[in-house]
Amino acid sequence: MEYEIIRSKRRTICLQVKRDGKVVVRAPLKMSEKLINDFIFKHLDWIKKKQELVKNAHIPEDFDENEVKELKERAREIIEPVLEYYSKKMDVSYERFSINSAKTRFGSCSSKKTLNFSYRLALYPYEAIEYVCVHELAHLKEMNHSKKFWQIVEGELPDYKVRKQLLKRG
Repeated sequence: MEYEIIRSKRRTICLQVKRDGKVVVRAPLKMSEKLINDFIFKHLDWIKKKQELVKNAHIPEDFDENEVKELKERAREIIEPVLEYYSKKMDVSYERFSINSAKTRFGSCSSKKTLNFSYRLALYPYEAIEYVCVHELAHLKEMNHSKKFWQIVEGELPDYKVRKQLLKRG
């Protein structure tokens, strides 16, 4: 399997499958080739699954300027009240949220309590959008994907696994 390695001053290794199916490995500067290869081998099933998902995705990749503007407005109108409701319910606070043009992730949460959401979420059912919002808010309590993190998500959305699947239909 071919893959691109991007080394940087990071502490951890991670994998990314791009929309064209190419695999990118982000690794610490001094990590050995053997450790990188071992990591890739260990995650082969995940890589193949992600490649299959991006191959079968049906969401258009590009929109014209007006479509992007409309989708961003629609995403903001949907996401803002969801964040307000669940942040109170979950007893968490965030500094701000923004709608961006991310193609490879629906949402993110920074250590500075900034939440970001892709305008592409506006193309998905409300249940999926609600899941992404709760997922990112849960990161304000648990900045990882540990068992505790998933318990927080499940506490708010017992059917989160079904909702998460809605994002994979594309």
